[in-house]
Amino acid sequence: MKRAAFASEEYWGRPVPGFGPMDAALLIVGLAPAAHGANRTGRMFTGDRSGDFLYRAMFNVGLASQPTATHIGDGLTLHGVRITAPVHCAPPGNKPTPEERDNCRMWLEEEFALLRPTLRAVLVLGAFGWNALMPVLGNPRPRPKFGHGVEVELAGLRVFGSFHVSQQNTFTGRLTPAMLEDVLRRAKDAC
Repeated sequence: MKRAAFASEEYWGRPVPGFGPMDAALLIVGLAPAAHGANRTGRMFTGDRSGDFLYRAMFNVGLASQPTATHIGDGLTLHGVRITAPVHCAPPGNKPTPEERDNCRMWLEEEFALLRPTLRAVLVLGAFGWNALMPVLGNPRPRPKFGHGVEVELAGLRVFGSFHVSQQNTFTGRLTPAMLEDVLRRAKDAC
């Protein structure tokens, strides 16, 4: 169902592909397309407040050409970083389930395999994405625990954790711009 603010817009309404160069050294793994963000625009983290928060931080650390992402064709380019998600379709209720995550794993595995020759680091936004990535990295034992600022070496990559850029986290101050920029800089420096 369309939001009144977007009533005149045509929604993408299909699986949302990853965004950024295919020879990226850094991969950012999110959650799923937002119902009125990427599901509307067709580009990960575009057209919603979570994307506004993420792209502003990426711009501030030199990973994006501009601080905003409103629609495909808005001029945004990413520098050495690609963004993807474990679930590529907007989930019912705007909240993906573990079952959806597991059913869609093959897409994350394939994108990861294509990026692997140039990949040096991964930044995971949220525990859901963290849990989706672990099987792709061979289910390391013991499994590293997710947390904001966590940094581990897995499968020859530096893997970083950050709280998700959801409004629930950013509006409450659980995740601040400085916190996200710090983790983004560390991930960028690992490349």
